[in-house]
Amino acid sequence: MNIQWLKVVIAAFFEIGWVIGLKHADSFIEWTGTVIAIIISFYYMIMAGQKLPAGTVYAVFVGIGSAGTVLAGMIFFGESAGVAKLLLIGALLTGVIGLKMVTPDEEEAH
Repeated sequence: MNIQWLKVVIAAFFEIGWVIGLKHADSFIEWTGTVIAIIISFYYMIMAGQKLPAGTVYAVFVGIGSAGTVLAGMIFFGESAGVAKLLLIGALLTGVIGLKMVTPDEEEAH
């Protein structure tokens, strides 16, 4: 994995944090952390989008962020974890991995 894809993954992990923060932040410090996570998340996504196809970057970013947010909700906040939900998260992640695999890295594209 090259550095641009690593930026997408970092952006997605910060996305998980700020999405959770939007729902659960109650104090000034928590809201500050949420805003910082938004800034870091979009910064890394934009930086990766300058070297990789923007549509693929966004799809991978949202896919990892969505799956991670749902899994975090199940693990940390007691949200339901049915078989169908887990299978659909697996399908989502399969699509994200597939998009990454068929998208050439910046060095291969030139």
